[in-house]
Amino acid sequence: MEEARSASEVYVERTLALIKPDAIDSADEIEEIVLRSGFTIIQKRKVYLSPEQCSDIYAAHYGKMFFPSLTAFMSSGPTIAMVIARDQAIAYWKKMIGPANSIKAKQTHPGSLRALYGTDDLRNAVHGSETASAAEREIRFMFPGGTADPIPVGWAATDYLSRFVNPTMLSGLTELCKQKPTDPITWLADWLIANNPNKPNIHEGLLEEP
Repeated sequence: MEEARSASEVYVERTLALIKPDAIDSADEIEEIVLRSGFTIIQKRKVYLSPEQCSDIYAAHYGKMFFPSLTAFMSSGPTIAMVIARDQAIAYWKKMIGPANSIKAKQTHPGSLRALYGTDDLRNAVHGSETASAAEREIRFMFPGGTADPIPVGWAATDYLSRFVNPTMLSGLTELCKQKPTDPITWLADWLIANNPNKPNIHEGLLEEP
């Protein structure tokens, strides 16, 4: 950590998110939900995990009856690994993905990602780190060449603005100059609402308590 870094500087939290083999066909849709939920995707890669690598990732479950089936499933096809960041990333992502058992999630958390994209307690679409220490370990495992430094607050917001807000605002201001309405503020507000390309399509109740 650089000595010049201010002691009062605040950093956003990071966590590891996996889109599992059973949900790989819905990866683009899930990534869109991630971004529209306030996360920034810091790193992303498609990986084909070996059974040995899966055993390392899920070492905490070693010895449990489902462990062999879990490692076999996770090594059965490609996985999308992402480092995602935002305020309280670990807790927020865990809330978004819902209970581990997709069948129960459909009943108790119907808007969660596991309810929407998962099938059962094994094929449950997505993974999230349980704790800060687990997140650090899993991120280093999936991205061994990446940095583990925290992300300063403001970086994620700036990235989101540059990718999703600024282009729309520029288009609106350009159209405003062409139209020259008598009430430019109201006109621009209405235009932005009508032309918002990032209208959330998240299932209702995704972030609601059961």
